[in-house]
Amino acid sequence: MGLVGESGSGKTVLSRSIMRLITAGGSSTTGSITYRGEDLLSKSPQEMQDIWGAEMAMVFQDPMTSLNPVVRIGRQLTEHVQHHLGQSKADAVDTAVALLRSAQIPEPEARLKAYPHELSGGMRQRVCIAIALACGPNMLFADEPTTALDVTVQHQILNLLAEQQRQRNMTMILVTHDLGVVAGRTDEIAVMYAGRIVEKAPTDTLFASMRHPYTEALLRAIPKIDDPKQTKLSAIIGRPPDLINPPTGCSFSPRCPYVQPKCREEEPQLVSAGSDGHEFACWYPVGTPEGDQAWQSNLEGGLVQTLAAAGKVTATEEGVALIEADALSGLATTTAEAAS
Repeated sequence: MGLVGESGSGKTVLSRSIMRLITAGGSSTTGSITYRGEDLLSKSPQEMQDIWGAEMAMVFQDPMTSLNPVVRIGRQLTEHVQHHLGQSKADAVDTAVALLRSAQIPEPEARLKAYPHELSGGMRQRVCIAIALACGPNMLFADEPTTALDVTVQHQILNLLAEQQRQRNMTMILVTHDLGVVAGRTDEIAVMYAGRIVEKAPTDTLFASMRHPYTEALLRAIPKIDDPKQTKLSAIIGRPPDLINPPTGCSFSPRCPYVQPKCREEEPQLVSAGSDGHEFACWYPVGTPEGDQAWQSNLEGGLVQTLAAAGKVTATEEGVALIEADALSGLATTTAEAAS
């Protein structure tokens, strides 16, 4: 499954909540997290230690903060294997070498003696993948595993994760902000905005008949190869809302080109769009008569986010659109204050 959304939409918090890794003081997790028929919220931290690594694992976004900088790679791998699998030190070393080799790390025996800072960014991420897969988990969370890596290494890491997922018959949740990354690598996609899933569908269905305006805006923001030179990149104007003090109604309404008065007053819930599991939360869905009428009325009324989405504003006017969208989202009380 691909979990998609821009920075601040709640993807990482959701993943860590499922694994019970939210440990900040004063934080709490409500609801239920059902895994193999059991509610993980009812388990103690000690019981979760038996699940971490063996049942669920996570590849974190930044390997430099998830790896211990003063401990050699070999120890970070072997102590994990010894704890969960009960292997001897010698067997754990052999397992660690095999894991590094499966993660396509050259000279794995030598890498065991290295510290994290002695490896490149791509190598460090491969080590994190090896540690996450060490005990054969049934579910792997990959939290933006290619952040800060160059395009070539990104491709290698994503291919490595896909290969390991197939070989191990393992469920993988691929967390990213880029719809292009999950397009050919997932069976299903869930789109998050402001801490909620706003659309969920099989991958092919989502790209063929997306319904939520936020999903459409994310896809529009992907650069196209066949665009002419100097084509200006499309962006979603405004910023995500303050989750402590969210706007009334739909959280995306201050930035939505399809917004209508009802959107600012009532929060839509996920509804089914067919028998294939396609769900979305929108009053005026993309590609429907209601959505088309809302778009056209906003275009004729000169709504800034609709004009920007349609490419009908100049660079100067788009700057004004950003200010007005921020004011609408509660980040500024007036356009004048936002401008200052």
